[in-house]
Amino acid sequence: MIVAVCVNHVPDTETKIKIGPDTTTIDKSGVNYMLSPYDEFAVEEGLRIREKFKGTVTAISVGGDLHKETLRKALAMGVDRAVLLKDDAVRDSYGVAKALAEELKVLSADVILFGKQSIDYDNAQVGTLVAELLGLPSASVVVKLDIQDGKAVCEREIEGGHEVVDVKLPAVFTAQKGLNEPRYPSLKGIMAAKSKPIEERAATPAEIRVETMRIRKPQGKGAGRIVGTEKSAVPELLRLLHEEAKII
Repeated sequence: MIVAVCVNHVPDTETKIKIGPDTTTIDKSGVNYMLSPYDEFAVEEGLRIREKFKGTVTAISVGGDLHKETLRKALAMGVDRAVLLKDDAVRDSYGVAKALAEELKVLSADVILFGKQSIDYDNAQVGTLVAELLGLPSASVVVKLDIQDGKAVCEREIEGGHEVVDVKLPAVFTAQKGLNEPRYPSLKGIMAAKSKPIEERAATPAEIRVETMRIRKPQGKGAGRIVGTEKSAVPELLRLLHEEAKII
C-alpha cells in the first residue's frame, strides 16, 4: 500500500500575527511555525494504514526551506520519505494543488491524505483540487476510514450528522478532528529524523488565479451600551437592535 500525506507549514496557533508593510502578507519576523494540526490527523492515519497493510508513507510539502521543519516532524512521527517541492513564492490553492498533483502522478499512491484545511488561510480547497486534477474520487472531512478490498468505507462529518460513503481506491481523503489521536514523536524518532534525507525538487510552475489584495485585522469591539434596567427599556432595545445593529 502506497500512502501519500500532503502537509503544510503554518504559523503556530499561539503566535501573535502582525500584518506586513505591504498589507498583503504577514510579518514573519518572530513567528513560530508548526505542522498544520489537521495534517497531524492525516499523518497519523497514513501510519495506521501502513501498520495494517505494510507499504510506505511519503510526506510531501510545497514551499521554501522552512517547510523542512514540518517534514522533519512528519519523519519523527514515522513516515518513510519526505519530499519538498521547493518554491519560495506565494502560491494560491490552485498553485499548491498543481505542484502536488504532478508529484503524486509519479508516486501513484493508493491513498492520498490531507488535513481538511490548513489553519493559515482556511480555504479547505487543496485536497479536493488535487483529486480533481488527478481525476480521482475524494471524500472530505473524514472522521472514520476503513480500507478493505480495494475500496474505502468512510464516515464524513456533515452539518447535522454523519454520512457514510464507499470510495474506490486510489482516492483522496481530507482528515477531520476525531479521525484518530495523533501520536507524539518518540525520542528515537526525533533523533532519526534529523539524519533522514529530505528529497528536494522544483515545484511545477502554476499560474496565480487568486490574488490577495489586502489583509487587515477585524475591527475591535466597541464599548457596550446600557439602554436601561427596567422593562420599559425593551422597546428602545429592540429598535436599536433592528436599526443600528441590524441583527433582527
